[in-house]
Amino acid sequence: MPTAIIADDERLMRDQLRLRLQQVWPELEILDEAKNGEEAIQLVESLKPDLAFLDIRMPAKTGLEAAREIGTKAHIVFITAYDQYAVEAFDQGAVDYVLKPADTERLSKTVERLKARLNTAAEPNDMSNMLAQLAKQLGIAPKPNYLQWIQASIGQELRLIPVEDILFFQSDEKYTRVQTASYEALIRKPVRDLADELDPHLFWQIHRSTLVNSKAISGVVRDMRGRHLVQIKGLTEKLEVSRSFVHLFKQM
Repeated sequence: MPTAIIADDERLMRDQLRLRLQQVWPELEILDEAKNGEEAIQLVESLKPDLAFLDIRMPAKTGLEAAREIGTKAHIVFITAYDQYAVEAFDQGAVDYVLKPADTERLSKTVERLKARLNTAAEPNDMSNMLAQLAKQLGIAPKPNYLQWIQASIGQELRLIPVEDILFFQSDEKYTRVQTASYEALIRKPVRDLADELDPHLFWQIHRSTLVNSKAISGVVRDMRGRHLVQIKGLTEKLEVSRSFVHLFKQM
């Protein structure tokens, strides 16, 4: 029996596609479902399905990004709500796709192509070049590869720290302090370099020497001298905001 996973951040769309596939391809076994591209990659790794139905627009990783990482581990079928012009881009790239909402007649045509591909025992295609072309045609820019881990010194120990666990970075002349909820570590990389390597939506620069995790901010206060100070969740310490970065907190 052929096997597949479905990845879509909308539960109703996953349910509808599963139902339509059962109607037009009852032999197909849906092994599991994913809510985003990252989960889809993990499911392909663990379940090794023949097919991966991937929604184009998903959080964590888009369908195109997930397909790039899945590579030749499964045959990719994109789920798209795009208009005629975008569908033409898929056709030109010879990519299998399902339109939202799933239509039985159109889905049947896709299923016939997939059955033919599986019956010939063809290996999944290397789609890396095709995915880059599709991303350009559909106006989906690839996300930059931001730092996910920081290697830092804690005494004589070196530790890998996930960036999402870091509350803030603060530099002096020689070192940069890496502060988490439970410990402090040191690295030699200055804040000006870190600012280019970290996701700017997650880490905000509030001072030439300070980057703060936006999710760790509990509030902003003004002291007697009129300075803006950022309060960090779980800490009594406050971080000064320089005038150049006060605009980040105008809506708070």
